[in-house]
Amino acid sequence: MNHKVPIRIDGRFRLGDVLGSGSYAVVYHARNIIKDDAVAIKLESITAQPSSVQRKYAILKRLEGGVGIPCALWFGRESTYHALVLGLLGPSLHDLFLAHDRKFSLHTVVNLGIQLLSRLEYIHSNNYVHCNIKPQNVLVGLGHLKHTAFIIDFGIAKEYWDTATRVHIPFRQNQRLTGTPAFASINNHLGVDLGRHDDLESLTYMLIYLLRGSLPWLTSDDEKLSSSSILEHKVNTTIEVLCDGIPVEFASVLIYTRSLAFSEDPDYGRLCSLLCGLQATLAAPSTCSLDISMPDNHITRHPPISNEHWMAEAAPCLPDATPLRRSTRVSHQRAASPMHPTALRKKPLVAGSRC
Repeated sequence: MNHKVPIRIDGRFRLGDVLGSGSYAVVYHARNIIKDDAVAIKLESITAQPSSVQRKYAILKRLEGGVGIPCALWFGRESTYHALVLGLLGPSLHDLFLAHDRKFSLHTVVNLGIQLLSRLEYIHSNNYVHCNIKPQNVLVGLGHLKHTAFIIDFGIAKEYWDTATRVHIPFRQNQRLTGTPAFASINNHLGVDLGRHDDLESLTYMLIYLLRGSLPWLTSDDEKLSSSSILEHKVNTTIEVLCDGIPVEFASVLIYTRSLAFSEDPDYGRLCSLLCGLQATLAAPSTCSLDISMPDNHITRHPPISNEHWMAEAAPCLPDATPLRRSTRVSHQRAASPMHPTALRKKPLVAGSRC
């Protein structure tokens, strides 16, 4: 961007150092001079059409109030820029994973799974699918929120539910791959339109990755294989091989998520109960705490803009009794799966609940 960057945004946010940059936007560390607290500000030239930051702001406002959802503080135009103001969070799972020698404990991975299942149920209950679940898009909180996982970057999120007609979006094929190939669902690779089950499949790959330290289709530098090569490995890697040496519950979760129909309501409660049952067998206390933090001697580099690290603030918790809307329509279009579990039944799980 060639235009002069304003010193202040909305008269109250003073820009500081650059946190990251991309093709169309730059993220700055900033301070609210009225409240004297730190924020992050994403500036995008007004020549960018349509505005990606405006769309993210609209989605975040729709999701406002959910546990582990970034809080958008302000959006508007300043000089020749669109500006999105967000609070600060801690590092991403990707940065923490590298800082911990590419391995998380079973306790941490199980508790991440429990929290993120709840996050996805909340996002889905508000008619959105995230479409890009990966370690770079999950951040931990700061201070008293250091055990809370946040899902960020809704840049390619989409609505799966038509609120006007009250029906699920139609099943479509011949779509382009969306998101990150390493954690994309098999159907995403095959050009099938994304639904809720694709978010859950991506989450399961991520949990297995964090527990095992890698995935069979990843090289040492993670992103060098082509998407077609990654798909070939995913299709040819059996669930038994993928989950070798880790608790069987992860295989059960993956089998179930792959078996879901395109517009079928996922049984979030059943998936959570699988992980909660595993959690109960661990020696660590049965809480959803995360025993990960950035080592004191670890130097964290500012990430690329597309990952939006350190750009979210905790939203207030919802009461545990808050109900979630569910659709009742079930499509007969099913994802490719080697098995169809028969013992998985519906059990509601509220946003922000703990086992």
